[in-house]
Amino acid sequence: MRSITRLIGFIAVLQSILFLTHWFLYKTWTFSPAGANLRSPWLKLALVLLSVSFVAASLLAFRYTNAPLRAFYRAASVWLGLLTFLFLAAVLSWIALGISRLAGVHLNFHRTAELLFLVAFVTGFYAVFNAGWTRITRATVRLANLPESWRGRTAALISDLHLGHVRNGNFLRRMVAKILHEQPDLIFIAGDLFDGTAIDAGSAAEPLNKLAAPHGVYFVAGNHEQFADDSKYLNAISSAGVRVLDSEKVDVDGLQIIGVPYRSATQRGHLESVLKRIGVDRRRASILLIHAPDHPEVAEAAGVSLQLSGHTHLGQFLPYSWMARRIYRQFVYGLSRIGQMQVFTSSGAGTWGPPLRLGSNPEIVMLQFE
Repeated sequence: MRSITRLIGFIAVLQSILFLTHWFLYKTWTFSPAGANLRSPWLKLALVLLSVSFVAASLLAFRYTNAPLRAFYRAASVWLGLLTFLFLAAVLSWIALGISRLAGVHLNFHRTAELLFLVAFVTGFYAVFNAGWTRITRATVRLANLPESWRGRTAALISDLHLGHVRNGNFLRRMVAKILHEQPDLIFIAGDLFDGTAIDAGSAAEPLNKLAAPHGVYFVAGNHEQFADDSKYLNAISSAGVRVLDSEKVDVDGLQIIGVPYRSATQRGHLESVLKRIGVDRRRASILLIHAPDHPEVAEAAGVSLQLSGHTHLGQFLPYSWMARRIYRQFVYGLSRIGQMQVFTSSGAGTWGPPLRLGSNPEIVMLQFE
């Protein structure tokens, strides 16, 4: 009952913010005498409908899946992303007006707003295009006590595909083809393969049947698989031939591969006990596959050599990229170090919420071991 109350409260707050944001856009657009001529009940109605579109689409998406709903959800998600850029444009319009009045300079407010809104739309649509352009990111990782057989070998890291109403099996099929083209020796999937919305998990995961590497394909669950019961997702992934790691360690030609799912890693104490139970051999190189880079100091203290994560998306676009950097700091993206352990955090291949990226690129990471 308490969780339902929290959910209702969150939805109410989110919807209130969206109402206020659309009202702010309307006031900005119609503020000046030139803008006053554009006031109409139809514009108000359009903005009201747009303001409720994402919440309505999200609530339906967690229960149902069909072609019209997927199209509605995509459109509402794109609009939510564009809304962020339009809001920033509106804020800049008012800042420009304030500066001009302080300077005693006449400013055509409506023309300024028009120009900034146009820039916001162009920027937003580029961000939509950029979110669909997956890059290959390459990095070399030097690990102490690396088995001789692993020197020069490569591993692919992919995370955060978020299969659901925006991206589906066809997207996964393209990612599988890109990975296979690189011919990695080992493949890691660091969680959030699914978005958590209603989906035929088995059908969506079917392309994983073709994903193979000489030393295996390994997956750990992310927070979106574990919103509720994760069994349908994990069963679909296992049925496709991928090894799901559930707080366990496997030996792969002398290299320790450890996987801890999201639920077991959110609390520092719990993660400490899980890694202690698993037992990391400090004398041998090890890789920890874990969805979020929340507690790298725990993994370092346990003797892990390399942690591989995703989750952050590098914020996807402003202002969320700034927020992500504030939360995760040096571990928000790329290769970093804490003590004797290295951490690689991927920006992910897909998107959550608005399918936009600006200042962050969707990627598949290719790691070469030295």
